[in-house]
Amino acid sequence: MNRRPYAFAATLLLTAAAQAQDFPRTPAEYLRRMDANGDGKVDEAEYVRYMSQGFLRMDVNGDGVLDANDGPMRPGARPVRMEEFQRNLILQFHELDRNRDGFLNAKELSQPPM
Repeated sequence: MNRRPYAFAATLLLTAAAQAQDFPRTPAEYLRRMDANGDGKVDEAEYVRYMSQGFLRMDVNGDGVLDANDGPMRPGARPVRMEEFQRNLILQFHELDRNRDGFLNAKELSQPPM
């Protein structure tokens, strides 16, 4: 499996998180932040919505594409559209969902994708 999209997503989110002052520090905190409906688990839509916040913060000009217009990019990096980023998040969600119940719990959130 190609891990490049996940590496990019991790880099993007870590960069955005470094800019945030209230960065969650534990899996339980991530769960609480992502769990929009308060049911104690994170579904695909909640995961994508939460994880997309880093992309939105970095998309300075609001055009739905992370590129050189939004700030310095790594040498050789290519522009990334929000739709592509979110498709990769969906794939990542399903890799994290180890028990295949359609939800993520705190333990699954703390594991790297398979």
